[in-house]
Amino acid sequence: MRVKDIMTKGVASVSPRASVAEALDVMIRSRLSGLAVVDDAGALVGVVSEADFLRRSELGTGTHWLGALFSPGRAAEVYARAHARRVDEIMSTDVATIDETARLDEAVAMMEKRRVKRLPVLREGKVVGMLTRADFVRVLAQLLRQPYEQTVLPDDEIKRRIRAEMRAHFWAPTASVDVDVKEGVVSLHGVLTDERERNAMHALVENVEGVRLVHDHMVWVEPISGMVMTSPGEAAKSA
Repeated sequence: MRVKDIMTKGVASVSPRASVAEALDVMIRSRLSGLAVVDDAGALVGVVSEADFLRRSELGTGTHWLGALFSPGRAAEVYARAHARRVDEIMSTDVATIDETARLDEAVAMMEKRRVKRLPVLREGKVVGMLTRADFVRVLAQLLRQPYEQTVLPDDEIKRRIRAEMRAHFWAPTASVDVDVKEGVVSLHGVLTDERERNAMHALVENVEGVRLVHDHMVWVEPISGMVMTSPGEAAKSA
């Protein structure tokens, strides 16, 4: 999928000349946590978000007491954010953007690299939408709600696919975990070198076509104490 397939189309925006109060009103009416700031030609010049309004003098949340720790330039920036009356005095101008034709993995990489929760989406330099974490959550929920068609495969074929999938991932305990399959029910026996491998193995097996159920009999040896840790399910049975 591409960004344009999941983005929120038609983005709420404000002028850089708008007042902070006007920007807040737009955010509240639109139920958005961030706004694009566009000039008269429709070009993106910045963004404002909820984070820009947390440290405000009106709320008594300003950072005047930290002034001695800041350089003059940084102190001036902090003061502006706490007291600004216009959007162009508070907006972020170093804006990460994404083209509407970009792949979703490219968008996620950009969001992670820039540590942002939203990306203005551009078409020929103009803002045509906004991509947020909520858009990914919404689409993922739609995909997971789709009916899952259970395919019946021979046990040997299911086992072959599981082993092939394990070999495809360097973290998988291929040499220390055995896989048994009976009527689509998979039993995992063996030793894990890291407890975090347990959930990963569950996810790997559950996504193999034909698997009906997974029984976890794997153990993990705690490296410092040497204690053998069984799966939560096995521990509950023995309690």
